[in-house]
Amino acid sequence: MSEPLAVVLAAGKGSRMNSDLPKVLIQVAGRPMLEYVLDALEQGGVGRMVVVVGHRADLVREALNGRSNVDFATQHEQLGTGHAVMAAREHLERHDGPVIVVAGDSPLMQADSIRELLREFDEEPCSCLLGTVTKENPTGLGRILRNAEGEFIGIVEEKDASDDQRQITEVNMSYYVFDCHPLLDALKFIRNDNAQGEYYITDCPGVMSNQDRLVRAVNVLKPCEALGVNTPDELAAADRMLNGDE
Repeated sequence: MSEPLAVVLAAGKGSRMNSDLPKVLIQVAGRPMLEYVLDALEQGGVGRMVVVVGHRADLVREALNGRSNVDFATQHEQLGTGHAVMAAREHLERHDGPVIVVAGDSPLMQADSIRELLREFDEEPCSCLLGTVTKENPTGLGRILRNAEGEFIGIVEEKDASDDQRQITEVNMSYYVFDCHPLLDALKFIRNDNAQGEYYITDCPGVMSNQDRLVRAVNVLKPCEALGVNTPDELAAADRMLNGDE
């Protein structure tokens, strides 16, 4: 397998955390959230990273000044996760191999999970590999849909899910490994015809499936990675976990 490249989404505000900082710089257990993500990627076998910055980009650049393996791309308007990956197109067009796309506000990301996703991608290449996790209370998260043979067929967001689909506990936590060239192609086809008017990276697997490209989902993430950090309460829970209090 050729060297993987990571695209780390780090352009958002921390408004729900009652902070004017970029969300990824809000501290958990004494360190910015983004530092944990970059460490997990490095320890998981990723040598090169592109961090997509936006809100108060200068602060993120300054915080990562000592990391020689990090490049930056700028998302001038925050128009969704797919739009953020589009902002890194210049770097992607120079790359040939796997591309890991993850959120920079995932301080509980585990190096073992990154390593396992890359191993799965190497052993059974595909256009997109999603890392999933089983969560006892999946409220608010996109559910993973599979056919009778257990093959991935899509993601349904909770607001669009049927009552039966809402009972699914396997969820999407936005850990992706893409084959670079199919990713660049799929980005051309995602649309912003939704209530938020944004482009979502979650639409890329569906685009690829419609193009008869292979998309797989593997339930390899650790239970701690099921905790998103979107509220002060979740931030406190992550802080306790990283401090070893839970």
